[in-house]
Amino acid sequence: LIADRFPRQKLLIITQVMMMTLAIILAALTFTGLVQPWHILVMAFFLGIANAFDAPARQSFVYELVEEKADLTNAIALHATMFNAAMVVGPSVGGIIYALVGPAWCFTFNAFSFIFVLTALFLMKLKPFVPPPKKRSALLEIKEGLQYVAHHPTIRVLIAGIGVSSLLAFAYVTLFPAWAKDVLNGNEATNGYLQSARGVGALIGALLIAFMGRRSKRGVWLTIGTFTFSTIMFIYAQSRWLPASLVLLAGIGFGYIIFANLTNSLVQTQVTDELRGRVMGIYVFTFFGLHPIGSLIAGLLAARVGAPTTLMINSVILLLFASIAFIKFPQIRRLE
Repeated sequence: LIADRFPRQKLLIITQVMMMTLAIILAALTFTGLVQPWHILVMAFFLGIANAFDAPARQSFVYELVEEKADLTNAIALHATMFNAAMVVGPSVGGIIYALVGPAWCFTFNAFSFIFVLTALFLMKLKPFVPPPKKRSALLEIKEGLQYVAHHPTIRVLIAGIGVSSLLAFAYVTLFPAWAKDVLNGNEATNGYLQSARGVGALIGALLIAFMGRRSKRGVWLTIGTFTFSTIMFIYAQSRWLPASLVLLAGIGFGYIIFANLTNSLVQTQVTDELRGRVMGIYVFTFFGLHPIGSLIAGLLAARVGAPTTLMINSVILLLFASIAFIKFPQIRRLE
């Protein structure tokens, strides 16, 4: 809702300043040795608030930046490429800084990194923001966004798909520590290898979509990505050998990023401009809101039946949902 009413560039500047401030406070508390668990909880709370405004605005802002809308898929893929490159490189850099100079400097470098983001945002030259022609109550506008999603079959299915995947697909990430120790008989380094393998696969998938650009048949590739990561996740659940697990994780990351990127771009190209912020807000809320619930369920289920069985159950449900969705809504496969 806020992303539709206010300039997204200014909104992103505010959220980035807020995040940088939190990083500075955490660094200062760590340097002085005053940091307490409740400090971290409070800052996590405010970080969550910042992300609640930042994520929908950023998703809609990508669309605003792209002049040729046919290039939107490419732009979103490049955005995901940077994200996944950071996911591969970030933990390694953070680990090196932590080992050399301690955690306080990790938070300091994190705060410093926001300077580059803010500089880029200030330097962007955009068309003047045109506010909505009429302002109504917030509840009415939120209701309008929900009704739009509910009555638009394609968007409804795409958001449902991202919700189901957020609930079930990330179980393998949640269970990485247990998987490294109990299934692969490894240690903390094994957990790092698993994280990196997933990131490498996602990076390759994002680069593939960016390379394809306008030539991609997005509906077809969405179908391929969905069944790829769900099927490989089932196979991964049978693996007890680290090299095989790493290859399979790269496949999961590859398939999932294709699914997630194309879902994002398809939702953005289907929605009208005046509702883009609200619909992307629903998209982001569905993704981030169901993720912790799915993690909790995965942990509880793994404690009862084991991590491998948990992943098999989740992957089978994902495959069943995907099969029903693509059969009942064949127009998804035909999207360009």
